[in-house]
Amino acid sequence: MLVVTIGVLGLVLLGPTVWLWISSAGHVSATGRAAQAPVVIVFGAQLTPDGTEPKPFLRGRLDTAAALIRDGRAIAVLVSGDAHGGSGDEVAVMSRYLTEHGVAARRIVADGAGLDSYDTCRRAHDVYGVRRALLVSQEYHLHRAVTLCRDLGIDAAGVAARCGCSWGVLALNRAREIPAAWKAGYDVVTDRPAAVSSPPDPALTAALRE
Repeated sequence: MLVVTIGVLGLVLLGPTVWLWISSAGHVSATGRAAQAPVVIVFGAQLTPDGTEPKPFLRGRLDTAAALIRDGRAIAVLVSGDAHGGSGDEVAVMSRYLTEHGVAARRIVADGAGLDSYDTCRRAHDVYGVRRALLVSQEYHLHRAVTLCRDLGIDAAGVAARCGCSWGVLALNRAREIPAAWKAGYDVVTDRPAAVSSPPDPALTAALRE
């Protein structure tokens, strides 16, 4: 009986995580096997303590995005994060890093109101008109990001970036995906609006035409 109870509790606890993995199956790949799309969406993350450089997690994402542009797999980049984050202006640092690594400034659009993964996907679709995109983040996060974006109307494929972190940090972030999966399920079921509402922005359309 105890074993059955534990099994049921485990199934309940991990149910949303299983949903994310099933929903994203076949839509996550490594850089070299990435599909093509007009836009690369890079999810923000914390900066260094002085707020001037991306931490290894974010640097890996940006390097991957730059490679996708360089290889002709995408035309423009939407960097999405918190412009007023606790570690600094994520999107300003992300934009600068990309230009320093060969991505033309005219190809970069910054959304400083991508406060979480759901908001990034929702605003990409509703505000910037994205309908097909490559999503760049670490593999453990991509299953959630891909599922959210696809549910919101974006034909999304995830491209895994390197982590550049210790085993302990990676394990901690993987563990955090369990409660994050529950939140993702809630956001999808309730069709939650983005935390910041904005009118349609033509900046990304212009970047694709440059």
